Amino acid sequence: MALQDEGLAPPRRGRAWEILKSFARSEGALFFGALTTVLFYVFADALTADLALDVRTVGLFLWLFAVMLWCAFGVVRHADCLAEMLGEPYGTLILTLSVIAIEVSLISAIMVLGENQPTLARDTMFAVLMIILNAMVGLALLLGGLRYREQHYNLQGAKAFLAVLVPLAVLTLVLPGFTTSTGRSAFTPSQAIFFGALTVVLYGVFLLIQTVRHRNQFLEPAIEADARGPLAADDTAHEHGHHEIHSVPYHAVLLLLTMLPVVLLSKKLAAFVDYGIETMRAPDALGGLIVAVLVLAPEGLGALRAALANQLQRSVNILLGSALATISLTVPAVLMISLVIDRSVELGLGQVEMILLLLTLAVSTLTFTGGRTNILQGAIHLVLFLAFVGLIFEG
Repeated sequence: MALQDEGLAPPRRGRAWEILKSFARSEGALFFGALTTVLFYVFADALTADLALDVRTVGLFLWLFAVMLWCAFGVVRHADCLAEMLGEPYGTLILTLSVIAIEVSLISAIMVLGENQPTLARDTMFAVLMIILNAMVGLALLLGGLRYREQHYNLQGAKAFLAVLVPLAVLTLVLPGFTTSTGRSAFTPSQAIFFGALTVVLYGVFLLIQTVRHRNQFLEPAIEADARGPLAADDTAHEHGHHEIHSVPYHAVLLLLTMLPVVLLSKKLAAFVDYGIETMRAPDALGGLIVAVLVLAPEGLGALRAALANQLQRSVNILLGSALATISLTVPAVLMISLVIDRSVELGLGQVEMILLLLTLAVSTLTFTGGRTNILQGAIHLVLFLAFVGLIFEG
Protein backbone atom coordinates (compact mmCIF):
# COMPACT_ATOMS: atom_id res chain seq x y z
CA MET A 1 0.00 0.00 0.00
CA ALA A 2 2.87 2.33 0.80
CA LEU A 3 4.30 1.79 -2.69
CA GLN A 4 0.90 2.38 -4.23
CA ASP A 5 0.49 5.56 -2.21
CA GLU A 6 3.92 6.72 -3.27
CA GLY A 7 3.04 5.92 -6.83
CA LEU A 8 -0.10 8.03 -6.58
CA ALA A 9 1.63 11.00 -4.97
CA PRO A 10 3.39 12.42 -8.05
CA PRO A 11 0.22 12.58 -10.15
CA ARG A 12 -1.54 14.39 -7.32
CA ARG A 13 1.31 16.86 -6.99
CA GLY A 14 1.36 17.21 -10.76
CA ARG A 15 -2.35 17.93 -10.84
CA ALA A 16 -1.99 20.53 -8.09
CA TRP A 17 0.88 22.14 -10.00
CA GLU A 18 -1.23 22.30 -13.16
CA ILE A 19 -4.09 23.90 -11.25
CA LEU A 20 -1.69 26.46 -9.76
CA LYS A 21 -0.23 27.27 -13.19
CA SER A 22 -3.69 27.60 -14.68
CA PHE A 23 -4.72 29.96 -11.87
CA ALA A 24 -1.56 32.03 -12.34
CA ARG A 25 -2.22 32.35 -16.09
CA SER A 26 -5.84 33.36 -15.68
CA GLU A 27 -5.14 35.74 -12.78
CA GLY A 28 -1.92 37.25 -14.08
CA ALA A 29 -3.37 40.74 -13.64
CA LEU A 30 -3.85 40.11 -9.93
CA PHE A 31 -0.28 38.86 -9.45
CA PHE A 32 1.34 41.71 -11.40
CA GLY A 33 -0.99 44.25 -9.78
CA ALA A 34 -0.07 43.02 -6.29
CA LEU A 35 3.66 43.00 -7.15
CA THR A 36 3.50 46.52 -8.60
CA THR A 37 1.58 47.77 -5.57
CA VAL A 38 4.18 46.35 -3.18
CA LEU A 39 7.07 47.83 -5.17
CA PHE A 40 5.54 51.30 -5.43
CA TYR A 41 4.70 51.41 -1.73
CA VAL A 42 7.93 49.89 -0.39
CA PHE A 43 10.19 51.90 -2.71
CA ALA A 44 7.96 54.97 -2.97
CA ASP A 45 10.77 57.48 -2.37
CA ALA A 46 13.02 55.95 -5.00
CA LEU A 47 10.31 55.57 -7.64
CA THR A 48 8.14 58.68 -7.30
CA ALA A 49 10.54 61.25 -5.85
CA ASP A 50 12.38 63.76 -8.06
CA LEU A 51 10.11 63.35 -11.08
CA ALA A 52 11.39 64.89 -14.29
CA LEU A 53 10.48 64.87 -17.97
CA ASP A 54 12.77 61.97 -18.83
CA VAL A 55 12.61 58.36 -19.98
CA ARG A 56 12.48 57.05 -16.40
CA THR A 57 9.37 59.05 -15.46
CA VAL A 58 7.59 58.21 -18.72
CA GLY A 59 8.44 54.53 -18.26
CA LEU A 60 7.11 54.48 -14.70
CA PHE A 61 3.90 56.19 -15.81
CA LEU A 62 3.39 53.70 -18.65
CA TRP A 63 4.12 50.81 -16.27
CA LEU A 64 1.52 52.03 -13.78
CA PHE A 65 -1.04 52.77 -16.48
CA ALA A 66 -0.58 49.36 -18.16
CA VAL A 67 -0.81 47.38 -14.90
CA MET A 68 -3.89 49.30 -13.75
CA LEU A 69 -5.51 48.82 -17.15
CA TRP A 70 -4.74 45.09 -17.04
CA CYS A 71 -6.30 44.83 -13.58
CA ALA A 72 -9.33 46.76 -14.81
CA PHE A 73 -9.77 44.20 -17.60
CA GLY A 74 -9.52 41.48 -14.93
CA VAL A 75 -12.30 43.16 -12.96
CA VAL A 76 -14.48 43.22 -16.08
CA ARG A 77 -13.77 39.54 -16.77
CA HIS A 78 -14.96 38.48 -13.32
CA ALA A 79 -17.97 40.80 -13.60
CA ASP A 80 -18.73 39.13 -16.94
CA CYS A 81 -18.67 35.71 -15.28
CA LEU A 82 -20.98 36.93 -12.53
CA ALA A 83 -23.28 38.34 -15.21
CA GLU A 84 -23.56 34.91 -16.85
CA MET A 85 -24.43 33.27 -13.54
CA LEU A 86 -26.70 35.95 -12.07
CA GLY A 87 -28.33 37.14 -15.29
CA GLU A 88 -29.30 40.64 -16.31
CA PRO A 89 -29.45 43.34 -15.15
CA TYR A 90 -27.41 42.24 -12.09
CA GLY A 91 -24.34 41.41 -14.16
CA THR A 92 -24.01 44.82 -15.77
CA LEU A 93 -24.87 46.48 -12.45
CA ILE A 94 -21.94 44.71 -10.77
CA LEU A 95 -19.69 45.78 -13.63
CA THR A 96 -20.87 49.38 -13.45
CA LEU A 97 -20.40 49.69 -9.69
CA SER A 98 -16.92 48.17 -9.93
CA VAL A 99 -15.87 50.68 -12.58
CA ILE A 100 -17.35 53.60 -10.64
CA ALA A 101 -15.40 52.51 -7.54
CA ILE A 102 -12.19 52.70 -9.60
CA GLU A 103 -13.19 56.10 -10.99
CA VAL A 104 -13.95 57.57 -7.56
CA SER A 105 -10.67 56.26 -6.12
CA LEU A 106 -8.66 57.82 -8.97
CA ILE A 107 -10.36 61.21 -8.69
CA SER A 108 -10.10 61.17 -4.90
CA ALA A 109 -6.41 60.32 -5.00
CA ILE A 110 -5.64 63.18 -7.38
CA MET A 111 -7.77 65.56 -5.30
CA VAL A 112 -6.07 64.62 -2.03
CA LEU A 113 -2.46 64.21 -3.19
CA GLY A 114 -2.17 66.57 -6.13
CA GLU A 115 -2.26 70.31 -6.44
CA ASN A 116 -5.57 72.01 -5.89
CA GLN A 117 -7.37 71.40 -9.20
CA PRO A 118 -10.96 72.51 -8.58
CA THR A 119 -12.12 71.45 -12.05
CA LEU A 120 -10.59 67.95 -12.09
CA ALA A 121 -13.73 66.09 -10.97
CA ARG A 122 -15.88 68.09 -13.39
CA ASP A 123 -13.49 67.49 -16.28
CA THR A 124 -13.32 63.77 -15.50
CA MET A 125 -17.08 63.34 -15.29
CA PHE A 126 -17.58 65.36 -18.46
CA ALA A 127 -14.94 63.26 -20.26
CA VAL A 128 -16.61 60.07 -19.02
CA LEU A 129 -19.97 61.20 -20.37
CA MET A 130 -18.49 62.22 -23.73
CA ILE A 131 -16.60 58.94 -24.08
CA ILE A 132 -19.58 56.79 -23.06
CA LEU A 133 -22.43 58.61 -24.75
CA ASN A 134 -20.55 59.52 -27.92
CA ALA A 135 -17.43 57.38 -28.51
CA MET A 136 -18.64 54.07 -27.08
CA VAL A 137 -22.28 54.40 -28.05
CA GLY A 138 -21.22 55.56 -31.50
CA LEU A 139 -18.84 52.63 -32.04
CA ALA A 140 -21.33 50.11 -30.68
CA LEU A 141 -24.15 51.33 -32.94
CA LEU A 142 -21.88 51.73 -35.96
CA LEU A 143 -20.23 48.30 -35.73
CA GLY A 144 -23.50 46.59 -34.77
CA GLY A 145 -25.29 48.32 -37.64
CA LEU A 146 -22.61 47.34 -40.15
CA ARG A 147 -22.94 43.71 -39.12
CA TYR A 148 -26.71 43.40 -38.56
CA ARG A 149 -28.13 46.45 -40.44
CA GLU A 150 -30.58 47.15 -37.58
CA GLN A 151 -30.46 46.17 -33.90
CA HIS A 152 -33.20 46.10 -31.30
CA TYR A 153 -33.25 47.03 -27.64
CA ASN A 154 -35.85 47.40 -24.90
CA LEU A 155 -37.26 50.88 -25.40
CA GLN A 156 -38.68 51.23 -21.88
CA GLY A 157 -35.33 50.43 -20.28
CA ALA A 158 -33.41 52.97 -22.39
CA LYS A 159 -36.03 55.64 -21.65
CA ALA A 160 -35.70 54.92 -17.92
CA PHE A 161 -31.94 55.46 -18.08
CA LEU A 162 -32.31 58.76 -19.93
CA ALA A 163 -35.19 59.95 -17.76
CA VAL A 164 -32.82 59.94 -14.76
CA LEU A 165 -29.57 60.79 -16.56
CA VAL A 166 -30.76 63.99 -18.26
CA PRO A 167 -32.00 65.88 -15.17
CA LEU A 168 -29.10 64.74 -12.98
CA ALA A 169 -26.52 65.78 -15.59
CA VAL A 170 -28.10 69.21 -15.90
CA LEU A 171 -28.50 69.67 -12.14
CA THR A 172 -24.89 68.74 -11.34
CA LEU A 173 -22.89 69.96 -14.35
CA VAL A 174 -24.94 72.85 -15.76
CA LEU A 175 -26.84 74.41 -12.85
CA PRO A 176 -23.73 75.21 -10.71
CA GLY A 177 -22.58 77.58 -13.46
CA PHE A 178 -25.66 79.74 -12.87
CA THR A 179 -25.83 79.77 -9.06
CA THR A 180 -24.78 83.03 -7.38
CA SER A 181 -24.17 81.84 -3.82
CA THR A 182 -20.39 81.35 -4.22
CA GLY A 183 -19.50 83.65 -7.10
CA ARG A 184 -18.08 80.71 -9.08
CA SER A 185 -19.33 77.48 -10.66
CA ALA A 186 -19.60 75.63 -7.37
CA PHE A 187 -22.11 74.66 -4.71
CA THR A 188 -22.07 75.99 -1.18
CA PRO A 189 -21.56 73.33 1.53
CA SER A 190 -25.29 73.15 2.21
CA GLN A 191 -26.06 72.93 -1.53
CA ALA A 192 -23.40 70.21 -1.92
CA ILE A 193 -25.00 68.10 0.80
CA PHE A 194 -28.49 68.65 -0.61
CA PHE A 195 -27.65 67.82 -4.24
CA GLY A 196 -25.37 64.95 -3.21
CA ALA A 197 -28.15 63.36 -1.21
CA LEU A 198 -30.63 64.07 -4.01
CA THR A 199 -28.60 62.20 -6.63
CA VAL A 200 -28.05 59.18 -4.36
CA VAL A 201 -31.76 58.93 -3.50
CA LEU A 202 -32.84 59.19 -7.13
CA TYR A 203 -30.28 56.58 -8.16
CA GLY A 204 -31.57 54.31 -5.40
CA VAL A 205 -35.10 54.62 -6.80
CA PHE A 206 -33.76 53.79 -10.26
CA LEU A 207 -31.99 50.67 -8.94
CA LEU A 208 -35.24 49.55 -7.36
CA ILE A 209 -36.92 49.87 -10.73
CA GLN A 210 -34.06 48.16 -12.58
CA THR A 211 -33.57 45.17 -10.29
CA VAL A 212 -36.97 44.55 -8.69
CA ARG A 213 -40.15 46.25 -9.83
CA HIS A 214 -39.55 46.52 -13.60
CA ARG A 215 -36.57 44.27 -14.21
CA ASN A 216 -38.10 43.01 -17.48
CA GLN A 217 -37.60 46.45 -19.03
CA PHE A 218 -33.82 45.92 -18.96
CA LEU A 219 -33.80 42.47 -20.56
CA GLU A 220 -33.33 41.59 -24.21
CA PRO A 221 -36.57 42.28 -26.13
CA ALA A 222 -38.40 39.33 -27.64
CA ILE A 223 -37.74 39.71 -31.36
CA GLU A 224 -38.40 37.12 -34.01
CA ALA A 225 -35.26 35.43 -35.33
CA ASP A 226 -35.75 36.64 -38.90
CA ALA A 227 -36.05 40.24 -37.67
CA ARG A 228 -32.65 40.03 -35.99
CA GLY A 229 -30.73 39.38 -39.18
CA PRO A 230 -28.86 36.45 -40.68
CA LEU A 231 -26.13 36.38 -38.02
CA ALA A 232 -28.44 36.37 -35.03
CA ALA A 233 -28.62 32.59 -34.91
CA ASP A 234 -24.95 32.35 -33.93
CA ASP A 235 -24.70 30.05 -30.91
CA THR A 236 -22.38 32.51 -29.15
CA ALA A 237 -24.62 35.50 -29.62
CA HIS A 238 -26.22 35.18 -26.21
CA GLU A 239 -23.01 34.62 -24.29
CA HIS A 240 -21.23 37.44 -22.48
CA GLY A 241 -17.80 35.97 -23.11
CA HIS A 242 -15.78 32.80 -23.32
CA HIS A 243 -14.38 32.76 -19.79
CA GLU A 244 -14.10 29.75 -17.55
CA ILE A 245 -16.94 29.91 -15.06
CA HIS A 246 -16.44 29.02 -11.40
CA SER A 247 -18.67 29.81 -8.42
CA VAL A 248 -20.23 33.14 -7.49
CA PRO A 249 -18.05 33.54 -4.32
CA TYR A 250 -14.92 32.72 -6.37
CA HIS A 251 -15.53 35.47 -8.92
CA ALA A 252 -16.84 37.95 -6.33
CA VAL A 253 -13.72 37.60 -4.16
CA LEU A 254 -11.31 37.76 -7.10
CA LEU A 255 -13.17 40.77 -8.51
CA LEU A 256 -12.53 42.65 -5.26
CA LEU A 257 -8.92 41.46 -5.03
CA THR A 258 -8.19 42.46 -8.64
CA MET A 259 -9.77 45.87 -8.10
CA LEU A 260 -7.69 46.52 -4.96
CA PRO A 261 -4.38 47.20 -6.81
CA VAL A 262 -6.17 49.71 -9.05
CA VAL A 263 -7.51 51.58 -6.03
CA LEU A 264 -4.16 51.55 -4.21
CA LEU A 265 -2.08 52.45 -7.26
CA SER A 266 -4.38 55.35 -8.11
CA LYS A 267 -2.55 57.39 -5.47
CA LYS A 268 0.73 56.77 -7.27
CA LEU A 269 -0.69 57.47 -10.72
CA ALA A 270 -2.08 60.74 -9.37
CA ALA A 271 1.43 62.03 -8.74
CA PHE A 272 2.45 61.41 -12.37
CA VAL A 273 -0.74 62.88 -13.86
CA ASP A 274 -0.54 65.99 -11.68
CA TYR A 275 3.18 66.46 -12.44
CA GLY A 276 2.71 66.00 -16.17
CA ILE A 277 -0.12 68.50 -16.45
CA GLU A 278 1.71 71.10 -14.37
CA THR A 279 5.07 70.66 -16.10
CA MET A 280 3.84 70.51 -19.70
CA ARG A 281 1.20 73.18 -19.06
CA ALA A 282 -1.35 70.90 -20.64
CA PRO A 283 -5.09 71.64 -20.49
CA ASP A 284 -6.63 70.60 -17.17
CA ALA A 285 -9.22 68.61 -19.11
CA LEU A 286 -6.44 66.29 -20.31
CA GLY A 287 -6.12 64.85 -16.80
CA GLY A 288 -9.81 64.05 -16.76
CA LEU A 289 -9.51 62.41 -20.19
CA ILE A 290 -6.61 60.17 -18.99
CA VAL A 291 -8.59 59.02 -15.95
CA ALA A 292 -11.70 58.42 -18.07
CA VAL A 293 -9.83 56.34 -20.67
CA LEU A 294 -8.23 54.18 -17.98
CA VAL A 295 -11.53 53.56 -16.24
CA LEU A 296 -13.71 53.03 -19.30
CA ALA A 297 -11.51 51.03 -21.68
CA PRO A 298 -12.46 47.55 -20.34
CA GLU A 299 -16.12 48.44 -19.94
CA GLY A 300 -16.21 49.87 -23.44
CA LEU A 301 -14.75 46.64 -24.83
CA GLY A 302 -17.50 44.67 -23.09
CA ALA A 303 -20.15 46.91 -24.62
CA LEU A 304 -18.64 46.53 -28.10
CA ARG A 305 -18.52 42.75 -27.75
CA ALA A 306 -22.18 42.72 -26.77
CA ALA A 307 -23.14 44.87 -29.77
CA LEU A 308 -21.18 42.64 -32.15
CA ALA A 309 -22.95 39.60 -30.66
CA ASN A 310 -26.30 41.29 -31.44
CA GLN A 311 -26.91 41.87 -27.72
CA LEU A 312 -27.60 45.58 -27.98
CA GLN A 313 -29.66 45.58 -24.78
CA ARG A 314 -26.65 44.46 -22.73
CA SER A 315 -24.58 47.13 -24.47
CA VAL A 316 -27.22 49.74 -23.61
CA ASN A 317 -27.31 48.55 -19.99
CA ILE A 318 -23.52 48.86 -19.72
CA LEU A 319 -23.15 52.23 -21.42
CA LEU A 320 -26.17 54.15 -20.16
CA GLY A 321 -25.82 52.50 -16.75
CA SER A 322 -22.21 53.63 -16.48
CA ALA A 323 -23.06 57.18 -17.53
CA LEU A 324 -25.86 57.33 -14.98
CA ALA A 325 -23.74 55.86 -12.19
CA THR A 326 -20.98 58.37 -12.94
CA ILE A 327 -23.33 61.25 -12.21
CA SER A 328 -25.25 59.57 -9.40
CA LEU A 329 -22.31 58.23 -7.39
CA THR A 330 -19.20 60.18 -8.40
CA VAL A 331 -20.75 63.61 -7.81
CA PRO A 332 -21.81 62.99 -4.18
CA ALA A 333 -18.52 61.19 -3.44
CA VAL A 334 -16.47 64.08 -4.80
CA LEU A 335 -18.59 66.67 -2.99
CA MET A 336 -18.24 64.86 0.34
CA ILE A 337 -14.48 64.48 -0.10
CA SER A 338 -14.16 68.18 -0.91
CA LEU A 339 -15.99 69.08 2.30
CA VAL A 340 -13.81 66.74 4.38
CA ILE A 341 -10.44 67.92 3.00
CA ASP A 342 -11.63 71.53 2.52
CA ARG A 343 -10.84 71.63 -1.19
CA SER A 344 -12.91 73.67 -3.61
CA VAL A 345 -14.69 71.77 -6.38
CA GLU A 346 -16.15 73.50 -9.40
CA LEU A 347 -18.81 71.43 -11.15
CA GLY A 348 -20.32 73.97 -13.54
CA LEU A 349 -19.18 73.51 -17.13
CA GLY A 350 -17.96 76.29 -19.36
CA GLN A 351 -20.10 77.52 -22.23
CA VAL A 352 -18.49 75.30 -24.89
CA GLU A 353 -18.65 72.16 -22.74
CA MET A 354 -22.20 72.98 -21.72
CA ILE A 355 -23.32 73.13 -25.35
CA LEU A 356 -21.63 69.80 -26.07
CA LEU A 357 -23.26 68.15 -23.06
CA LEU A 358 -26.75 69.43 -23.85
CA LEU A 359 -26.35 68.47 -27.53
CA THR A 360 -25.17 64.99 -26.50
CA LEU A 361 -28.13 64.51 -24.17
CA ALA A 362 -30.55 65.67 -26.87
CA VAL A 363 -29.06 63.37 -29.51
CA SER A 364 -29.00 60.44 -27.04
CA THR A 365 -32.67 61.00 -26.35
CA LEU A 366 -33.41 60.87 -30.08
CA THR A 367 -31.21 57.79 -30.55
CA PHE A 368 -32.86 55.73 -27.83
CA THR A 369 -36.52 56.48 -28.45
CA GLY A 370 -37.22 54.20 -31.41
CA GLY A 371 -36.52 50.66 -30.25
CA ARG A 372 -34.00 49.99 -33.02
CA THR A 373 -30.74 51.53 -34.26
CA ASN A 374 -28.58 51.65 -37.40
CA ILE A 375 -25.24 53.07 -38.52
CA LEU A 376 -26.56 56.65 -38.86
CA GLN A 377 -26.99 57.11 -35.12
CA GLY A 378 -23.53 55.67 -34.54
CA ALA A 379 -21.93 58.09 -37.02
CA ILE A 380 -23.65 61.09 -35.39
CA HIS A 381 -22.37 60.19 -31.92
CA LEU A 382 -18.83 59.68 -33.21
CA VAL A 383 -18.88 63.15 -34.81
CA LEU A 384 -19.81 64.65 -31.43
CA PHE A 385 -16.93 62.79 -29.76
CA LEU A 386 -14.42 64.06 -32.34
CA ALA A 387 -15.70 67.59 -31.69
CA PHE A 388 -15.09 67.07 -27.95
CA VAL A 389 -11.50 65.86 -28.49
CA GLY A 390 -10.71 68.72 -30.84
CA LEU A 391 -12.02 71.33 -28.42
CA ILE A 392 -9.86 70.03 -25.54
CA PHE A 393 -6.75 71.44 -27.24
CA GLU A 394 -8.30 74.21 -29.31
CA GLY A 395 -11.17 75.36 -27.11
